[in-house]
Amino acid sequence: MDFKLTRFAPTPSGFLHLGNLYSFLVTKTLAEKTGAKILLRIDDLDRDRYRTEYVQDIFDTLDFMEIGYDQGPKTVEEFEKDWSQIHRMNGYLAALEQICERKLVFACDCNRKKIQELDSSGYYLGHCQVRNIPLERVDTCWRLDTFDTDFIRIKTYSEGEKAYTLPEDSAFFIVRKKDKLPAYQLTSVIDDVNYGVDLIVRGNDLLGSTLDQQIVAKGLELTSFQEATFHHHPLLKGPKNKKLSKTEGANSIQFLRNAGKKPADVYQILGEMIGTKEPLHDFESFKAAIFI
Repeated sequence: MDFKLTRFAPTPSGFLHLGNLYSFLVTKTLAEKTGAKILLRIDDLDRDRYRTEYVQDIFDTLDFMEIGYDQGPKTVEEFEKDWSQIHRMNGYLAALEQICERKLVFACDCNRKKIQELDSSGYYLGHCQVRNIPLERVDTCWRLDTFDTDFIRIKTYSEGEKAYTLPEDSAFFIVRKKDKLPAYQLTSVIDDVNYGVDLIVRGNDLLGSTLDQQIVAKGLELTSFQEATFHHHPLLKGPKNKKLSKTEGANSIQFLRNAGKKPADVYQILGEMIGTKEPLHDFESFKAAIFI
């Protein structure tokens, strides 16, 4: 199976941790196996959490672990000048306009507290779908109407085509936020289509995002995304089997680097976390151990 392009798509909302690194390495492994080039695509539209030191940390981590890529920025300055999502805003807004014209969305003014009150699960179950709130009312977001969504089929790298039902926590997802900025599920699709990405590697916690994004692609008739291949890998877990977080500094590559660890030490830690039979010490031993 050959592909043209895959991507690293970190968000500069904290220092990269071992889980991010693991995903990069799985992506690099699949890129080498399939002949795909690698794009570095930094998702920076969450401006409340954006900090330049987090962008710099992405470059520092990739450089420290000697992970190369074929397309994308090499410095913070280059990223902000040419590669930031801010420069692609017109494409996102055009997609939102299409979604609106096709009557695929409804306005919602619910906050988290109200959603929790409406359903103890905390999932949004479409409360505003029948309220007919004007789309341009102040302080409302746009949610995609997923009420009639049937099985969603995706191409997977390991198991061929698979069909999924949309989980409750992924239903009625937001495509335009209350600040009128486009939301992640939409921007990620538009970016992948824009760059020609045909192999998407992500953690299995993002399967719901993949399904949401397939709904966006179908609504916008973006067949290249619908035909892309996906690989959802297991997550690295920290203490008490918890998902790793950027807020837990001890898991960050920066913390390990500042503590004097070398790339071989980081690979050894990864090997211990994923339970490899033999200790890991470099990318070749990682690639041989994960059997993709």
